[in-house]
Amino acid sequence: MVGRREKFGAFVRREREKKGISLREMARMIDVSPTYLSFVERDAMRPPAEDKVKAIAKIINCDADDLLARAGRLSADIADIIKRRPVEIAALLRNTEELTAEEIVQLARQAQKTKDE
Repeated sequence: MVGRREKFGAFVRREREKKGISLREMARMIDVSPTYLSFVERDAMRPPAEDKVKAIAKIINCDADDLLARAGRLSADIADIIKRRPVEIAALLRNTEELTAEEIVQLARQAQKTKDE
């Protein structure tokens, strides 16, 4: 996403409330204390670990990679890909910086097609 993004905690709180899920219920669902989740939602504490962020994403029906990005993180599998081919992945990302979202989707489809051949 381009532009200013809503902070992780504020986004999670808004989406949780839209779903009608109480703070206590969400905390129970992701196995954290309500106090901790309250601090996270107020952006007074860092977002939780990757597994908890992915659990939250599933509950609020949000893309896990988007929510991880809001948390200032990358999914472990993405980090592993970058570590295996840092020069190539960096070049790829730098060359896509000015592309639109649709152009990036088309590029990803072409990469998948090439991979499947």
